[in-house]
Amino acid sequence: MASLNPISGVLGKRRAAHFLRRTSFRYTRSRVDELSTLTADAAFDNVFVQAPLLLAQPVYGSGAVTWVDPPLPPSATLPDEDFVLRRYVMAWWVHEALHDPGAGHKMEFFLHQYLAVTAESGSSGQFFDYLRLLRWGALGNFKKMATKIVVDNCMLNYINNNLNYVNNPNENFAREFFELHTIGKGDIAGPGDYTTFTEDDIVVAARVLTGFGNAQRHLNTDPETMLPAGKAFPQSHDFQPKTFSNRFGGATINAPTNDADGMWAELNSFVDMIFAQEETSKNFCRRLYHFFVTRKISEEVETDIITPLAQTFRDNNYEVLPVLKQLLLSQHFYDEDDSLATDEIVGAFIKSPLDLALQALSFFELPIPDPITDNDTHYNTFYNAGVMERMLSRTGMDLFYPPDVAGYPGYYQDPVYNRQFFNSASIVGRYKLPEILLTGTHAWVPSPGTPLGTKLDFAAWIKDSGNISNPSDSYVLVQELLIYLFPEEPDNDRFTHFLDVVFLDGLPPGDWTYEWDTYVSTGNDTEVAIPLRRLLNAIMYAPEYQLF
Repeated sequence: MASLNPISGVLGKRRAAHFLRRTSFRYTRSRVDELSTLTADAAFDNVFVQAPLLLAQPVYGSGAVTWVDPPLPPSATLPDEDFVLRRYVMAWWVHEALHDPGAGHKMEFFLHQYLAVTAESGSSGQFFDYLRLLRWGALGNFKKMATKIVVDNCMLNYINNNLNYVNNPNENFAREFFELHTIGKGDIAGPGDYTTFTEDDIVVAARVLTGFGNAQRHLNTDPETMLPAGKAFPQSHDFQPKTFSNRFGGATINAPTNDADGMWAELNSFVDMIFAQEETSKNFCRRLYHFFVTRKISEEVETDIITPLAQTFRDNNYEVLPVLKQLLLSQHFYDEDDSLATDEIVGAFIKSPLDLALQALSFFELPIPDPITDNDTHYNTFYNAGVMERMLSRTGMDLFYPPDVAGYPGYYQDPVYNRQFFNSASIVGRYKLPEILLTGTHAWVPSPGTPLGTKLDFAAWIKDSGNISNPSDSYVLVQELLIYLFPEEPDNDRFTHFLDVVFLDGLPPGDWTYEWDTYVSTGNDTEVAIPLRRLLNAIMYAPEYQLF
């Protein structure tokens, strides 16, 4: 029986590592060790907070020019063409995600793949506003977030609600608001009837959404988020009553006044109507489950996990944290609700390219070029050409360019889900990662020697960081790396393979101790670098490492 009963006692290393891998892009040994001493409840409270940003906004050039906050009027001169600046905004977000010790950016990404737009949906400033809106809503109230996204300038452009007028209604956003953002599309019950809503409801919803359009960033700010946003244009709105199908109990929505306030009242009534449906909360909880737990939702999970989570969601007025806490403290999340604790959840996900890249960069503590003193290397060489292109795009994830309005298929497309992250088109890119880190180059033809902007000195990392308790002992070195880098500790045969076959290459352990001690005393890593490189490649190529 799948169980939401909370686990007891301190987490310990296995549970802490599982919790951190699933909830944060920043994965380090020290963070695992810290969380391992806490109860699940205390660990949740420690991780599910918004960490302060390193930089409040992206900066450009040697003078650290800012252009997105405060918003510049359209006549202002930008430091470069806007499509170039958009890449700076994307790199800024990835840099913050890499250094976020908590779950804030992981939840921002959850909302991004749920309420998806592309980076080209608006200007660089508008896309920055979208990312800040995700941050505002990441650990807050999803019902409010679903309302705010209606007038996000990028969303208005992306799904065409900026073209939705009383005399020429556009149904695109109304359809996606039902199907993707809120209640979801149920089984077909008849012509134009999707169980949860109907085609007629889409037509009526489009009328509710008429007249909401783009506004210039420097002229309109949402009073609650304090972010630039679109606005209500009464002259473009349909103020006639709107009556929905029996899927919503035949509800009728009326604007109390024929002005902008009346439009907002109508929108809030529309959102209230959708969120009053039990299926809306269930759909949200299924998306959380697919993102944090595993891809398969059986009848048992639907009954024992999704349904009570949805009730928690409603009972807490659609606040996200109570639902996440119930789920991530549960026996089910840690695979402890049946007799075999290693078969369903822990290590059942294939890492997304984003998790694969950022958790490797953070675990091995690669130095990142400074965005202020080394701006071009930071944004263009390392993040844009290195992380965004080599580590993500070439492994199947064009970050902030989801292929369609539903987001990234690895998070929603049944029945394959995250298996789409590991296929014939992406495997080469995934397996290039250790080479990229160890050589400090892009490691791709036609320019394999192009600098990455950083490099992993594996021997120095082991010697200086304290990440290995006794690096002169080959057994300890291999064991500790595998414990922290694999979701489950390998059995004896698998461990022996990495120790004797891969690392020692058939030589006695004493040889490694001698070479390591020589390296420590002389600083010359020539001899130790060879087996260390062999070991790191084998670990990162291993099926276990590709999972979390």
